Formats: sequence, structure tokens, C-alpha cells
Amino acid sequence: MLFKNAPIGIFDSGVGGLSVARAIRKELPDERIIYFADQAHVPYGSRTLNEVRTFAEEISRFLLHEGVKLIVVACNAASAAALYSLREKFSDISFVGMEPAVKPAAENTQSGIVGVLATPATFQGALYASVVERFANGVHLLQDTCPGLVDQIENGELDTLKTEKILERALNPMLTEGIDTVVLGCTHYPFVIPTIQKICGPQVRVIDPAPAIAKQVRRLLDNSDLFALPFSSGSLGLSGKRNIRILTSGSVLNLQKILPVLIGENLPVERVSWLSSNRLFDHPVD
Repeated sequence: MLFKNAPIGIFDSGVGGLSVARAIRKELPDERIIYFADQAHVPYGSRTLNEVRTFAEEISRFLLHEGVKLIVVACNAASAAALYSLREKFSDISFVGMEPAVKPAAENTQSGIVGVLATPATFQGALYASVVERFANGVHLLQDTCPGLVDQIENGELDTLKTEKILERALNPMLTEGIDTVVLGCTHYPFVIPTIQKICGPQVRVIDPAPAIAKQVRRLLDNSDLFALPFSSGSLGLSGKRNIRILTSGSVLNLQKILPVLIGENLPVERVSWLSSNRLFDHPVD
């Protein structure tokens, strides 16, 4: 049985899904969140679909053990590799996945040329192929995997020269071809939107998928009558209040260090260790 005040589970290979968590907290400030960053295996984008599917299934099992009422797969690579299998395997709970925002890009482009930035696993997945087949008729898509960009963001290096060079290498050829829209097909990439806009200029629209995901979470909770009860006066919420629990399979100290850079907050981080390649267990932090 699912409870209104149960948390929403969100996971990603690393910190990218915090862009989605940020949007959900803005849209639904009374909801509690458990965020899992699988930094022991980041990045997912260069891994095989089978590997990513294994990680996603075990993390989902772990989050269900923690009592979540809905799971957001805040990772394009994991959504591409595992969303269908997760919905089949854990049919008693709703999953919200990521798909590159090709549909709104195709509907709104004036030039008919759209750039898509994503990881190899996303481009290889059936989910991306399906989105392109359904919505990109008559639109020319230019794709780039932005090698090294996820690592830069994982290190909190959002506006460094190296990050800018990675994006210039991806975007300048697209700009030459005439793109007027950039689709962000990785949840890490919204953290570098200012740099993308600096390179592309105001004439190019950059689509951040996070707000649409937050609205979908709202719809599902509404349909299931699972909105959390409002915070009491002693609870923790958005304005100086904490309603998110953050876990990592990587370095607690490294994640704590970059949280202020990414989301403007200093928050405690808990460690969760992989017992093996397909099993998780809690490991308390000293």
C-alpha cells in the first residue's frame, strides 16, 4: 500500500538528476524526496545497455525497500536501457522516465534543424529511436555525445574553459548547419545551460526537460491521490528547509562539496555501497 507522505524516489548515475529533483521540489514543495546518485558507476552513457539495466533494476529495488511511492528515472541512459523493463518488473508502482524532448523541438523549430546533446547509451536506446520515429518527421536532427562533459559536471566544473571547449566542439558545427533549437538529452546538461546559451546566442532555444518531468510527477500523484500532506511548522521544506535525502554510492565528501555549486544548498549526504555488481546494501556514514 502506498502512503501520501511516502517519499518520491529519484535516481541517476550521478549528480545530473539533481536538475530534475530541483524542478520537482519547485513544483511540489511539500513532497519528500530520496535521491540516489550511483557515482560508483558514473557515467552510464558509455556503458552497455545490459549493465545500465542491471543497475537501474537494483536501485529501484533499493528505493522500494526505502518505501518510495513513485520512482523518477532521472537519467536518459537508464531510461533508454531500462524503463520498459522496470515498469514490467515493478508493476505496482509508477515510473517516470526521461526521453529527449524531440517532440517540442520538432513542433517549434523554424529552421527545421535541431541539435540533440546526449550520451551514447541514450542514442543507442529504443526509446530515443521511438521518439525520433514518432515526432521528428521532416526535421533534421544533428547529434553529439559531448565526450567528457558529464565528468566536468560531476566535478562541479560548470563554467570552466575546458567545459566551454567541449560544448563549442559539439555546438559550433550545429550552428553552422543552422540549428535554432538544442535538446538536452542528459540530465547533467541543464547545469551548463548558461554556457550553452553563451555559445549559441539568444536566437537558439535550449530545452530543459526537467520542468516537464516535474509536471508529469504532479499528474501521476494527483491521479493516484498521493499528494503529500502539507509540511507542519516543524517540518523541513524549500525555503531554508530540507525535504530531500541524498545518497551516493561514490564519495560522500565530493558530493557534499559540489552541492552548493549545483543546487545552492549545503546538505548531508549518506553513503550506500554496492555489495556486488547487482546488489545494494546500506552502509552508515560515520
